[in-house]
Amino acid sequence: MREPNPAHSSLASEAIGLLLRLIPMSHLVPDHLSAAGLTAFLHEQIPLTRAMALRATVADARRLVLEAPLAENKNHLGTAFGGSLHALPTLACYGTLWMILREAGLDGHVVVKRSHATYHEPVTGPLRAVCMRPPTEIVTEFLTQLRRHAKARMELEAIVEGSTPDKPAVKFSGSFVAVA
Repeated sequence: MREPNPAHSSLASEAIGLLLRLIPMSHLVPDHLSAAGLTAFLHEQIPLTRAMALRATVADARRLVLEAPLAENKNHLGTAFGGSLHALPTLACYGTLWMILREAGLDGHVVVKRSHATYHEPVTGPLRAVCMRPPTEIVTEFLTQLRRHAKARMELEAIVEGSTPDKPAVKFSGSFVAVA
C-alpha cells in the first residue's frame, strides 16, 4: 500500500476550502427551519437521511427531535443498526447547529470535527434522537466567534431514547465546526 502524498492532502484541503467559499448554503436552506422544512432540507442535501426514512418531529427553541423507523434501520438481529444509531444523533446535532445559524441570520457550512457514541442497550422500535439546545451564553459565544473569525466550534450532545425515559440507549457527543 502506498503512503499518502502530503501534497494531495493539501490540495484536497484547498479545494474544499475553495468550494466552501464559492457555494453559499443560503440557497439550499429554507429561511424558516420548521420540522417539515428541516426534513426536506436533510433529504435533499444528505441522501442517507432519505434511505433512513428520517424525519424531524420537533424543531423549536428548546430541542430538535429526529425519528426514523426501525424497518429501514435494522440489523441482522432485528434491532437498530449501530450505524443508524450513530448517524441519527449526529444529524440531530448538525440540524441544531443549522437552526442556530439560520435564526442568527448567518450563512455557512457545518461539518463534524469529532464524534463519539456510547451504546447502552439495543433499540427494538422506532429510533428517536434528541438534541437539546445549548445554553444561551454558549450560543452567544459561538456566534460571536463565528462573526469575528468566520469559523467557530461548538460541542453538542444528543441521545437516542431507550426503553425507559430515564435511560438512553445511546449517548452521543460531538464537536461541530461552522465556517461562514
